[in-house]
Formats: sequence, structure tokens, C-alpha cells
Amino acid sequence: MRTIIRLLVAVSAIVVSALTTQSCTPKEPTQVLLLTERGGHHGPFTARGVEWVAEFAAENNMVVTEIHNPDPINKEYLEQFDIILQLDYVPYTWSDEAQAAFEEYIDEGKGNWIGFHHASLLGEFDGWPMWEWFSDFLGGIRYQNYIPELASAEVTIENSNHPVTKGVTEKFVLPDDEWYIFDRSPRENALVLATVDENTYEPASNIKMGDHPVVWSNEAKKAKNVYFLFGHSPKLFDEPAFVQMLSNALIWCAE
Repeated sequence: MRTIIRLLVAVSAIVVSALTTQSCTPKEPTQVLLLTERGGHHGPFTARGVEWVAEFAAENNMVVTEIHNPDPINKEYLEQFDIILQLDYVPYTWSDEAQAAFEEYIDEGKGNWIGFHHASLLGEFDGWPMWEWFSDFLGGIRYQNYIPELASAEVTIENSNHPVTKGVTEKFVLPDDEWYIFDRSPRENALVLATVDENTYEPASNIKMGDHPVVWSNEAKKAKNVYFLFGHSPKLFDEPAFVQMLSNALIWCAE
């Protein structure tokens, strides 16, 4: 009997030791690829965003690698990263190799993606053809127009149960942004998380598209993904709702 008890005690000690060792093993940091253009009229937003992301990463076991164009991107390069954060970069000027690597990364769920503003400049720009796959990824949209005068507007959360919008107030005003207009709403091909009320533009504008989503996700892709239409003013990082959504998105994509 004493022998059995000793064996049970020994086994229990081994199990406790294994569990303790496992719980003390530090989690590998989440690797984030930050794609930015820097400079230009979006420069202040991008600079503030890079600063914010660096602080968030330091507090949440993330390592950030910033590149200023997609030239380094290929299949092997993307294997390093858990998240691509397209903070300020367009969906053109990408090489065929970079496009193919990104498409595989998203389609096969090799990592996750968060995009802002510039990522929806879909059309023919500066002699570059539209990246059809990227247009489909963002709900089959094509860029049409924008409000050149910066405008504040009220945003409404449509889906408060999604990880990106958890804890975000239902309605809030975002200041001084460029509101892009598309040839169609992405709603038929994407999960809409938030919309802008075009009647609340300040100053008022006649440039409208009707149903106007501003945050959405393509659930047909294996990769977790979310697109934010806004991304012009550094003031966004002073807005609790915006910061909460970006924080949520990074945590969700890191899980």
C-alpha cells in the first residue's frame, strides 16, 4: 500500500512539474509586418500610427517589422509573419511575385490581415491595372471618388458581436477623414461591421454612395481580415472607438 502511495505521489509531482514548466514557457511573440508608404498628405496619420503600433506591440508581446513598399514580399518572406498590417499602402505597384505571395497568404490562412484607407484604392492608377483579386477580397469594389474636403461624420456599429467591434460604443463621430466612395457597396460580398451616416458629414457633402460601409471583413477567406475605410487624420488615435477597434483587431488576428 505504501508503495502504491509513493508511486501516486511521484506521478503527481511529475504532472505538476510538467504543468508548471508548460505554464512558465513564454509565448512566442506575434510577428507583425507593417506596410507603410510614409510621407505625403497621409504622413501625419502614418507617423502617429507607427508610434501607436510600436507601443501596443511592446505591451502585447508583438514584434513589428516595417517596410515602405512591397518589394521584399514573396512566399518565403511572408512565412515569418502572423499579421500583415497595411497601415498606409495602395493595392498597386506590387510585383507579380508579391501579389501571388499575398494572395496565397490570405487564401490559405497562413496569416491574418488588417488594412486601412489606402488599401481600397482599386482601379487603374498611375499606369497600373486594377488588382482583380484584391478587389474581390474587399467585396468586389472599385474606387470611384472621395470627399476632398476633410469631413467629420457619425459612424454606427452594425455588428457588436464581432471580435473587432466588441466593447465599442454603438455610435461615435470620427474627425477629419477622407471618405472614399466606391462603385458599389461591399455588403453582398462581405460582413459589414460599421457604416457611416452620410447625412452627418461636417461640412456637408453631396458626394455620397448610399449604403456606405466603413468597416468590414471577408469571411470567405481563411485568413482573419478586417478593412477600415478611415485612415487620414492623426486625430483618429485620440478617439476611443477607433483605438478600441484597432486594438481588438490586433488581438483577434494574433490569437
